[in-house]
Amino acid sequence: MWVSTKAQYGLRALIEIGRRGGDAVPLKDVSERQGISQHYLEQIASNLRRAGFIKSVRGARGGYRLARAASAINAYDVVTAMEGSIAPVSCVEEDHVCGSQSVCGTQNLWQRVDTALRDVLGGTTLADLILESEQQDHARLVQLEPLVLGAEVRRPVAEG
Repeated sequence: MWVSTKAQYGLRALIEIGRRGGDAVPLKDVSERQGISQHYLEQIASNLRRAGFIKSVRGARGGYRLARAASAINAYDVVTAMEGSIAPVSCVEEDHVCGSQSVCGTQNLWQRVDTALRDVLGGTTLADLILESEQQDHARLVQLEPLVLGAEVRRPVAEG
């Protein structure tokens, strides 16, 4: 399974929109903050809107906002809405009938991989991702703040 940029950027856009609370967020802002082409982001937003993750707000302060609570959106639903199946191999897809089941020694492995992937993505909400993103931003800001002692400016020493 290979997660495309469409799914990756879709999650990043949702995080960016979700971080603004209930305010409408213009795609231009998301594009600039995330470094995603606005044209590509418009296509992604269209898919996210059709899937029911965001809704558009018209007007001078228009843009997009989440269509439901961030805690009610999980990464599995977003990735599958953008990608379709995320099965690592076709033999573990729900509608696949495997003709090699009697001789294949890897089907159980792929089933475990598929289950683990579904569990991790399904157990991660957009609210979790927003919180992680905010914590990462906070950690970066703390690292950038110099320690001021008297007239000297001391920078934190890197650990390692």
